[in-house]
Amino acid sequence: MNQIHPLAVVDPQAQLGDNNIIGPFCVIDKNVVMGDNNHLLNSVTLHTGTRMGSGNEIFPGASISTKPQDLKFKGEETICVIGDNNSIRENVTISRGTASRGKTVVGNGNLLMENMHIAHDCVIGNGCIIGNSTKFAGEVEVDDNAIISAEVLIHQFNNIGGYVMIQGGSRTSQDIPPYVIAGKEPIRYAGVNLIGLRRRGFSNETIEIIHDTYRIIYAQGILKDGIAEARTKYPDSKEVDYICSFIENSKRGIIR
Repeated sequence: MNQIHPLAVVDPQAQLGDNNIIGPFCVIDKNVVMGDNNHLLNSVTLHTGTRMGSGNEIFPGASISTKPQDLKFKGEETICVIGDNNSIRENVTISRGTASRGKTVVGNGNLLMENMHIAHDCVIGNGCIIGNSTKFAGEVEVDDNAIISAEVLIHQFNNIGGYVMIQGGSRTSQDIPPYVIAGKEPIRYAGVNLIGLRRRGFSNETIEIIHDTYRIIYAQGILKDGIAEARTKYPDSKEVDYICSFIENSKRGIIR
C-alpha cells in the first residue's frame, strides 16, 4: 500500500506501484508511471512524462521531467526515464527529452547531489556520482561509474567515458575518454584514475595496460596512429578496445 501524505497532490491518471512513500507538498502530474518502494520526501515534483523505476529516494525541491530548456521544443510528447535505486538530492532538476531523442535517461544506482542539472536528451549510465551544482547541457552522455565533482560544466553533445574522475570546477567542450582523471584549467588529461580503478576491482596488470595505452595514444601527433598501435599491442584487451572505440567515435574530439 502506498503512503500518500494528505498535503500531496497526485493526479488520478498517474500510475503508482506499491509501497511508495509520497511526502507533503509533493506533486505528481498526469502521465507519470512509478514503480515500487520509492520515497519522495517533501516538495518533490514529478512532471508529465516521468517514468520511474523502484527503490529511488528523492529529496526536497527535486523536479523531474521538467519542460526542456530548448527553444526548439514545441510541446511534443516526450519522457524522462529514471531507473532503480537512485539517490536524487535537494533541488536536482532533470528535463525530459525533445524530438531529437524523445527521452532523457538516468540509469540505476546513481548519486545526483544537490542543485545539479541534467538537460534534455541526456543519457546517464549506472553507478555514477555527480557533484553539487554540476550542469549538463543537452544530449550529454555519461558512461557507467563516472565520478564528476562539484560545479562542473559539460557542453552539449559531449560524451564522458566510464570510470573517470573529473576535478571540481572544471568545464569542457570536448569528450573525456574512459578511465582518466581530467582537471586543471584549461581541462586536460591528468593521468589514469588509479584509485578509482583499484576500488572497482581492476587488477594492477589491467591498470598498467590502460596507462600504457594512453601513453601510446597521446604520444602520437595523430590520434588514429596511436589507436592503431595500441590495438596492435593489446588486441585482446576489452579496456583498450573501449578506449580506442570511444576516441574513434568522438565527434567533438577528446581532451589532450
